[in-house]
Amino acid sequence: TESCIILLSLHKHASVFFSGHQSPHRHHHRLGKLGQVLHRSKRGWVWNQFFLHSDVDLGDGNIKYILSGEGAGTIFVIDDNTGNIHATKTLDREEQAQYTLTAQAVARDTNKPLEPPSEFIVKVQDINDNPPEFLHGPYYANVPEMSNVGTSVMQVTATDADDPTYGNSARLVYSILQGQPYFSVESQTGIIRTALPNMDREARQEYDVVIQAKDMGGHMGGLSGTTEVKITLTDVNDNPPKFPQSVYAMSVSEDRVPGEEVGRLKAKDPDLGDNGLVTYSLLDGDGMGVFELSTDSETREAVIKLKKHVDYETKRMYTLKVEGSNPHIDPRFMSWGPYKDEATIKISVEDADEPPVFVAPSYTFEVEENAPEGTVVGRVHAKDTDVANNPVRYMIPRYTDVEQFFNINSEDGLITTTRPMDRETQPWHNISVSATEIGHHQDTKVRVNIKIKDMNDNAPEFATNNEVLMCDTVAPGKMIETVSAVDKDEMAHRQHFTFSLAPEVAHNNNFSLKDNRDSTASIYVLRKGFSRLTQDVYFLPIEINDNGLPALSSTNTLTIRVCSCDSRDTILSCNVEPYVLPAGLSTGALIAILACIVILLAIVVLFVALRRQKKEPLIVFEEEDIRENIITYDDEGGGEEDTEAFDIATLQNPDGANGFLPRKDMKPELQCPLRPGMGHPAPNSVDVDDFIKTRIAEADCDPTAPPYDSIQIYGYEGRGSLAGSLSSLESVTTESDLDYDYLQSWGPRFRKLADLYGTKDCPLFDADEAEDS
Repeated sequence: TESCIILLSLHKHASVFFSGHQSPHRHHHRLGKLGQVLHRSKRGWVWNQFFLHSDVDLGDGNIKYILSGEGAGTIFVIDDNTGNIHATKTLDREEQAQYTLTAQAVARDTNKPLEPPSEFIVKVQDINDNPPEFLHGPYYANVPEMSNVGTSVMQVTATDADDPTYGNSARLVYSILQGQPYFSVESQTGIIRTALPNMDREARQEYDVVIQAKDMGGHMGGLSGTTEVKITLTDVNDNPPKFPQSVYAMSVSEDRVPGEEVGRLKAKDPDLGDNGLVTYSLLDGDGMGVFELSTDSETREAVIKLKKHVDYETKRMYTLKVEGSNPHIDPRFMSWGPYKDEATIKISVEDADEPPVFVAPSYTFEVEENAPEGTVVGRVHAKDTDVANNPVRYMIPRYTDVEQFFNINSEDGLITTTRPMDRETQPWHNISVSATEIGHHQDTKVRVNIKIKDMNDNAPEFATNNEVLMCDTVAPGKMIETVSAVDKDEMAHRQHFTFSLAPEVAHNNNFSLKDNRDSTASIYVLRKGFSRLTQDVYFLPIEINDNGLPALSSTNTLTIRVCSCDSRDTILSCNVEPYVLPAGLSTGALIAILACIVILLAIVVLFVALRRQKKEPLIVFEEEDIRENIITYDDEGGGEEDTEAFDIATLQNPDGANGFLPRKDMKPELQCPLRPGMGHPAPNSVDVDDFIKTRIAEADCDPTAPPYDSIQIYGYEGRGSLAGSLSSLESVTTESDLDYDYLQSWGPRFRKLADLYGTKDCPLFDADEAEDS
């Protein structure tokens, strides 16, 4: 079996023709001549034509040609009579580069092969039908500014789907279409390089470069593709900082306080990030100690601040020299430096309306204790520091001198007293003085401390006022107490006191005094036999003298109490103890005792007499009892719901009807036992008369009952009583069918009513008789 390789040039709607004959045994294989290959025209291709013919084919149509393999029947078809092979559609080498086909001649009527099959390999010959493509575009690249010529930026690569092994269809050449003269591209590698020196980012930062790739080695007729490359110049520190001005003018008012901002300035640096960072410093100037410099972290400005107070009247202009420099310098561009700049700042001081200034920060004066009113204490002085030098007026704010001990002359600041002062009450006076310019409201205050100088105007006195306790068995010559003194005056270490007995007791026989010459004195006993019954307390006046100028003295009394002691001189009792009067009292003492008794008796008699004159009325009147009436309401019903009000006094005191009124100051003496059968009736008893009489009898016979009787329980029948109302208001007009004969059983008090209402033919109700009943 032989194989035939046929190379085809492809184009849409092209056909392939084969002709030939194969016979492995007795037939010789003959290939038809190869058709002429035509060059590509403008619109299509002319295919090589092949025809396949077998020696057994006599041309009588008994031979049939069949084709099998890849694409047989779909891409490739064969004319079974002539053996011509056609391509039914355009072939694309990039989809499939070759096809394997098998051709065979068979008998038309029996389909038996007339010769062995022949295999054909059809290779699709490449043509330049695919343009180059940049698969990863567009591209972005960075390159530092000021780079040297030829600095590589990046490499771009295009691909071509055509066969690189056949012809020049896939041989690419790169060129730059846009971006000259700044950049260039290597034609074979696609590497983009800088083409100009000293490209400045500050002048232009971004470039749009277009690169073209063309196949066929760049010759005419080749296909091409393009891509865009965005190239950005990155920053380098190639620019030094620069102050926009060489001299800056600023001003500050003299009333500004340290720490306040005076002004700002900034050096410009077009570089970015750390390359454009500027640091500032003060280099020189007469304001170095008055002003300070800092950097604003957000705005990167140099901030000038006041460091010390400035005074317009002292100095009106300051000069500073400021430097701005780059902390990060690129060594490649050192020769382009220096990377710093200087500027001069002139700061003028503005005049402000300042309050007066006292000559001294504070004042301390002294004044004598007890000095008379108007005594001069001292003088304060303030002056106007402004150029105008206005007059100053003084005053004492009264909240610092509430009691107004001092006055000040408003014009000259002379401070005087208003009254004498006592050092022992207040040794220091701390006041303030305010100074104000005439015509202005600003003021300045100064502290004035006034010390009250001490004078010896307080006499000495005992340090303590405790009693001296002395045993009644004390021996003569024994020291019983050591006394000391204090003085309110300020004597410090020079203070010294002397003691002596007052002249009136200088020669007493009980006690003596010894001055110890150390501002103390000792008290001694001169005799023995002190008796508490005779005298339990002794008062010893002692005179104390100080050493002031002038010297003062005072007499202080020392109290000495006689106490009972045991054998060890331990005090047992110092209280006054009662004792029996000795027999034979004097006549004066007895008269005094009797007089006291008589006075007490007179007071008692007078008190009793006054009590007897306050008598209460003995007769009880009706209006004194708040319970004398029962107030009923206008509600028609039985029992106590009658609308009439009646006097309860009769029930309270039945004897009152005969003119007898009981006395409030007397208790009833009559005590009557209850009558037999007069027990407590039930509350709903029908016999009301018996019920009332029983209660009256109980009250009259009870000695513990109140002066007036009181009815507390009533035989209340409730609403809807069969008896109806007993009122006479509607007796005339009301006609009733009820039988009132049952009233006969209610007792004698209701017998009259039974007679009146018992029959229907009774005359009209007599109101007088009803009232009697």
